[in-house]
Amino acid sequence: MTKLRIGHLSTAYHTSFILMGTKWLEKEGIEPEWKLFGGGPAVVRAFENNEIDIGYIGLPPAMIGIDRGLQIRCIAGGHTEGTVMIAAPEFLTLEDCRNKMKLFLEQFKEMSIACPPASSIHDVIIRNCLKEASFENDVHILNYEWADLIPEDMAEGKIKIAIGTPSLAVVAKRYCNAKIVIPPEKLWPSNPSYGIIASCDIIENFPDALLKFIGLHENASRFIREHTEEASKLVAATIKIIDASFVRDVYELSPKYSADISEKYIASTMCFVEVLHELGYISGKLRQETIFDLRFVKELQF
Repeated sequence: MTKLRIGHLSTAYHTSFILMGTKWLEKEGIEPEWKLFGGGPAVVRAFENNEIDIGYIGLPPAMIGIDRGLQIRCIAGGHTEGTVMIAAPEFLTLEDCRNKMKLFLEQFKEMSIACPPASSIHDVIIRNCLKEASFENDVHILNYEWADLIPEDMAEGKIKIAIGTPSLAVVAKRYCNAKIVIPPEKLWPSNPSYGIIASCDIIENFPDALLKFIGLHENASRFIREHTEEASKLVAATIKIIDASFVRDVYELSPKYSADISEKYIASTMCFVEVLHELGYISGKLRQETIFDLRFVKELQF
């Protein structure tokens, strides 16, 4: 058995929970050691501390780590368009504002938007939106180290606007009387909400294990796409604190799952380079080859 230490998040639509529930990895000779983290930046820190070999993570935090000299690469895709904005019922949606972002953001002046950790993909997307609309000094971003705490504060009325994963949006709709004000496809088309990141050391020393992992990750992605109801039940049984209808709602809200690293996935990722630099999150201009290692997805030919 090849042991792989895998960093993952509580995000219900990641294939981590499918792989945990099916034991596919173990059946293929991989012994996974699953480690839970609160957000992408925490996964990057775990890589820096040599605590994990593989991580489920949005690409911007990984790019920030690479800029700092961390030897990691994206070896597979996972999901695109996984950032959603939600708000209390009294606020207008982007569509209400004729899809004009500046007009939409005007209603949040002098208010706070709850968001997962600083430098997470959600943080980068909303900060870029505010910057482009010239509202970066008028709207406050309230970052949560553990995004799972956002619904609690929303239910108590401490915050009225939030940005985050489809899971967050479904929780907020169900329990916080909130609504989706910007759907995932409208915030940043084809954004790399998560990919599979691996340390360069593991890439060089255990390529066969990584190839197996990515193949099973794609099988799990296909399971979500083609057998959504069954996948929802499996994930609910694995996580235990949510029901199958919750998982199904999350899948349907943001349905683009694949282990492939498509041209659109790469192009969207590279668009983040300039934004990350402008926001001061990275010091230089990263190249595609310093972010991606495409050998595995090319061999598997999805």
